[in-house]
Amino acid sequence: MKINKFALAATAFLALTTACTSSHETADNTVVEQTEQKDTPPIDEKARALYDKCSNLNDRDACFYLGAAYYNGERVKQDYSMSATYWEKACSLDAKIGCYNLGYLYDEGEGVKQDYQLANHYYQKACDMNDSLGCNNLGSLYRFGRGVNQDDNLANHYYQKACELNHSFGCFNLGYSYYNGKGVKQDFKQANKYYQKACELNYSKGCLEVGNLYNNGEGVKKDFKQANKYYLKACELNDSTACFNLGNLYNNGEGVKKDFKQANKYYLQACDMNNGSGCFNLGVSYKKGEGVTKDYHQANQYFKKACNLFEGGGCNDLGVSYDKGLGVRQDFQQAMNYYQKACNLKHGMGCDNVGVLYNKGQGVKQDKNTAKWYHGKACDFGYQKGCDNYRELNERGY
Repeated sequence: MKINKFALAATAFLALTTACTSSHETADNTVVEQTEQKDTPPIDEKARALYDKCSNLNDRDACFYLGAAYYNGERVKQDYSMSATYWEKACSLDAKIGCYNLGYLYDEGEGVKQDYQLANHYYQKACDMNDSLGCNNLGSLYRFGRGVNQDDNLANHYYQKACELNHSFGCFNLGYSYYNGKGVKQDFKQANKYYQKACELNYSKGCLEVGNLYNNGEGVKKDFKQANKYYLKACELNDSTACFNLGNLYNNGEGVKKDFKQANKYYLQACDMNNGSGCFNLGVSYKKGEGVTKDYHQANQYFKKACNLFEGGGCNDLGVSYDKGLGVRQDFQQAMNYYQKACNLKHGMGCDNVGVLYNKGQGVKQDKNTAKWYHGKACDFGYQKGCDNYRELNERGY
């Protein structure tokens, strides 16, 4: 059913931004507001059968599936408030996924007024019935202090329970806590343990983080072959960052034989998933002719996509193409446009290139003072050539 996808999407959103440890406090007894009952039977025959079982026989599964039908707009007109009505009844009949989904509605304000305390209440009820989704999202409320006092210890307590119930996000979040020292002493080995379990449960971010640990030698001996293994699994699970990292290993010959074609294969996969860094590196490959036939036009296509995905390197290199006439007609104003975009994305070389155009009066009116300012900004972003150009103008009295 579509509702399963919905439930996972809810936790996925919360899990990607969470982290946190262990305490045995229990949530307070929140007073639950009753959702107004709309006691009108559905017209559709199958939906009406669910309605009859839910309303007349207190069949919790019927109540849950009727709520799902209203949420997805299947056989009935989509109505989140009706979903809340039937999931509330399902929850009162101890359907744990009904409690979880009702908590999610309050968490997101769908069909009901957003209320983190009520979200907490229903997540707690679901978790008490060993629903891993409820435990994980309850941990997230404590992690971010939504409807409760922020408490990393309680967050980790619920992430731990979710993980023990084989919920991948709970394991990942607990790994994140150990990696960053959130509510626990920083411990890369423990982080690896929980990231590993998340990976075993086919959560791509868990595999990605295990790969990063091996790539960086954190909590484990540095091992590019192991990094490759975990990046590959994450990439196969459609994690764009893992595909990009895998491309870098092949590009640099780390843990694998250097292979530009393989590198480009994974850069392309990353780019196709809208990873700006993957698009940029693929553009560089076409610009240099590494693993592909040199093609400035194709390079510019990838630089443009990278730039649109807020990758500063893509904006800068597209600017260079317009500046030098590589695959496009030379156009200093367009060069300035893309250099400026790169600079706005805190790309030091982009800022320095803006300064160069002001210094030379190309595409803009010549202005040494403005040039100096952009060189200084490039320097502030760690680009040494910007520092050198700033010093030169400064010594000349600008």
